[in-house]
Amino acid sequence: MTGTHPIANTSLHLSPEVEHTHHHHHTATEDQTGKENSAHPHVHSEESLRKIVNRLSRIEGHIRGVKTMVQQNSPCPDVLLQIAAVRGALDKVARIVLDEHLTECIARASEKGNIDVEIEQLKAALDRFLP
Repeated sequence: MTGTHPIANTSLHLSPEVEHTHHHHHTATEDQTGKENSAHPHVHSEESLRKIVNRLSRIEGHIRGVKTMVQQNSPCPDVLLQIAAVRGALDKVARIVLDEHLTECIARASEKGNIDVEIEQLKAALDRFLP
C-alpha cells in the first residue's frame, strides 16, 4: 500500500471546553463487577459527557480503520503508527475523565466530608488503570 492511509490524518482534537450549566444526575452507577456504587451522585454537565462520548466514538472509528488496514495487509509500521495514535487518543480521554473527577467529584466529596472514601475509590481505580 503506497501513500497515506485515510485514517492517518484523522484529527482527534475537539474545540475548547464550553461551560454548560445544565447538569445530568446519576444516582447510582455499576462498577465492573456489576455491583451498585452509590458512594456519591455523579453530576457532570451534559456538554462534558457529550464531548467525552464524541471522542470515544472517534476512537471507535479509528480502531475500525486500523482493523481495515490489517485486513488489507497494510505495512506493519503503518498499522503500529495508527495503534499508537489510538492509544494516545484513549489516554487523552482517560486524562479528561480523571481531570473531571478531580475537579467535580473529589471537590464535592471534600465539601461533604467524605473525601477519604472518594480517595480510596480513586486509588483502587488507578491501581486497575495504571500498569
